[in-house]
Amino acid sequence: MQASAVIYALLAVSCAAAPAEVTLRGRVIGDTGAPVAGARVKIASLDPPGERQIVTADAGGALECRLPREGAYSVSVEREGFFTLQDRVVRLAPGVTEIQFELSPLREIFESIEVSARSSTVDLDRSAPEKTLRGTDILAVPYPTTNNLKNALRILPGVVHDSRGGVHVNGGAEDQTLYTLDGFTLNDPLTGRLESRVSVEAVQSVEILSGAPAAEYGRGSAGTLAVSTVSGSDRWRYVATNFVPGIENRKGIVIGDWTPRAGVSGPLVPGRAWFSNSVSTQYVKHVVEELPDGEDRSADWRLTNLLHTQVNLTPSHILYGGFLVNRWNAPRTGLNPLDPMETTTDRRSRQWFFHVKDQVYLAGGGLIEAGFARDRTFAREIPQGPGPYLLTPDGKRGNNYTDAARKGGREQFIANGVLPALRRAGSHRVKAGVDLNRLSYWQDVRRSGYEHLRADLTPSVSVVFRGSGRLRRENTEAAWYVQDSWKVRPSLLFELGLRSDWDRLLGNTTFSPRMGFAWSPRESRDSKIFGGYAVVHEPAALRLFARPADQVALATYFGPDGEVLRGPAATVFEAQGPFRTPRYQTSTLGFERRFPGGLESRIAAIRKRGRLGLAYLDVLAPEVAAIDAIYRLGNHRVDVYDAVEIAIRQPLRQQYEWMAGYTRSNARSNSVADVSADDPFLYPDNFGPMPWDTPNRLVSWGYLPTFWKNWAAAYLLEVRDGFPFSVVGGDGRAVGRMNSRRFPLFVELNLHAERRFVLRGHRWAFRCGFNNLTNRRNPNVVNNNLDSARFGQFLGGQHRSLNFRIRWLGRR
Repeated sequence: MQASAVIYALLAVSCAAAPAEVTLRGRVIGDTGAPVAGARVKIASLDPPGERQIVTADAGGALECRLPREGAYSVSVEREGFFTLQDRVVRLAPGVTEIQFELSPLREIFESIEVSARSSTVDLDRSAPEKTLRGTDILAVPYPTTNNLKNALRILPGVVHDSRGGVHVNGGAEDQTLYTLDGFTLNDPLTGRLESRVSVEAVQSVEILSGAPAAEYGRGSAGTLAVSTVSGSDRWRYVATNFVPGIENRKGIVIGDWTPRAGVSGPLVPGRAWFSNSVSTQYVKHVVEELPDGEDRSADWRLTNLLHTQVNLTPSHILYGGFLVNRWNAPRTGLNPLDPMETTTDRRSRQWFFHVKDQVYLAGGGLIEAGFARDRTFAREIPQGPGPYLLTPDGKRGNNYTDAARKGGREQFIANGVLPALRRAGSHRVKAGVDLNRLSYWQDVRRSGYEHLRADLTPSVSVVFRGSGRLRRENTEAAWYVQDSWKVRPSLLFELGLRSDWDRLLGNTTFSPRMGFAWSPRESRDSKIFGGYAVVHEPAALRLFARPADQVALATYFGPDGEVLRGPAATVFEAQGPFRTPRYQTSTLGFERRFPGGLESRIAAIRKRGRLGLAYLDVLAPEVAAIDAIYRLGNHRVDVYDAVEIAIRQPLRQQYEWMAGYTRSNARSNSVADVSADDPFLYPDNFGPMPWDTPNRLVSWGYLPTFWKNWAAAYLLEVRDGFPFSVVGGDGRAVGRMNSRRFPLFVELNLHAERRFVLRGHRWAFRCGFNNLTNRRNPNVVNNNLDSARFGQFLGGQHRSLNFRIRWLGRR
């Protein structure tokens, strides 16, 4: 009994001496009260020093962290696109302490000020690799045509910008990436590509999620590209850029590419409602040096306007809205050294995109949101005349054979909910939601025909089109998901998710598991190992299901002396079903390390395998006189992508930063070419590297301070293997393996200097520098016709150019 009494006494003393557990519960918001999702909060003990934890705010900006003792703590909060809240001292009492942290959006910093670098601890609340561009990065890096957000994406490792302006993430086609604007799908309803333009001044940040993304992100087997736009505040802000046109010497003095743009933001009702509006115009002059004077240039213009609003109905009830408008007019599109003016088309397009979202934040960190978006697009293609379209070994002649009008639309409804943090075997953050889409497509296409000519200009194949090109197609998509972010302990995270998709055209219901992990050694919060596995099911593409109802091509084959060998023979497209839903499996594994001073390093490997992809395959065998090919839609497509990526990034001060990344990759498919009536070439063997495959790619950029006050230097370096291309014969058929040859090594170095100054009470930034400083030609056109005397000749590209930019940043 005495021994028991001693034991109980010791237990009582130890319990009394044990420090009481405390809980920090908080919320991270912006300067307008909107939550800052994904903000990283570092909590470090000051008495005694040493204890530290990292937590990440959820979709509602809420966070919760349990700490071993009461006392003074230092709290730092950071998020891409916002100024860092550094070393705020808070005193935590036993029990629950609730604190609200406010971050200011990162806008351009006019003066050179010292701001602390990012935390040297890694983010242990994400398992999927994430690449982020801040709006200030997009404005600082000297990429060509700096008003185009699509051009800015090329400064990220793993993102390739092809010669036609397309964006390819992790080896995927453009339509294999999910593009979102403030949480709503922005993919073109017909093509699935990113056709919309957004002014770079309107962008707060761009995130690319790849590998094993959360279950809420579906329909993008290559990844998700999420654009967040700038919101207004109680302070009026103005900006204007490139409002004075430049002059260039390109076969004579011409007005160069002119991209004037302006933005204004401020309060509608101070403290309660705000807006931001960005307008961008673009005038682009194309000059083809290889063509004769008078037939060597074209010009196009584009207008973009984005309006964003936020109304705080109450501090916990926020209403967002946005309206995006695009107009494009491009006469003589397609002009290049092998395609003279007569072969081009006049293109026009317009788009409007409207969205509204209602968010309610619940007590304890929960969130409920619902939103609706509507997208409408119109495109027009007009040839230069009714003449025949001739494909010769030395290029194209005559008038393009397609006269088309196309319309597309999408209605989207989303609803998401985030539960307050749950405590069971660690902490859980559970998110669930639904996503409903209705898509429509209409076209009226009239195609005349074309001819393939031999070297002696005798016809080898003549193709005409019959039937109606007027059609309409619709589809409905529905999805639900649930995702649990389970933090077993501060150094170990598991992310488990499940997504279900239904597609009316395919008639299937699919289930897609998602899982990921992030782990950091107990003694090393500056490094982590992460990985994951995800299944993504792709929805049906309207363009594939429209082809059987489109016009029919009739081909006639001729001998060298003009006799008819065969034809007219029809090319038929069929989509009979049943179909299975395309399935992509992605695995990732990587290591991330942060060093003192904010230096970040990451190495990651990604493996993606796609099967059951929808593609048209010629099933005609043996050859029939009246039938040239029967292309039947089926689950024939197989895609392969493997990559290893190494990246280093360091913010020097809040406005200065540099990055370097190298990617070794391989992107292949058995459906390299998308077979359609609009492609005049035939591909007997459709297996090979994708047209944007770049096995080796190095990209580096920086916006750096100089020895002179208010001066900065900016650069962009990209070195990569040339894109692959195929060889074709005089009859329009591919010869040998698909994409068996490549363009020369691509090297581009852009170097600019920028001076910021105050003139008459207004803030200005003037930039001057060279694009393609090394004057390397970097051709983008090749004569790939085996029958041509100039076969293998590379053309196009651009010489060194001197560029200027002036920006008005408002009153001092």
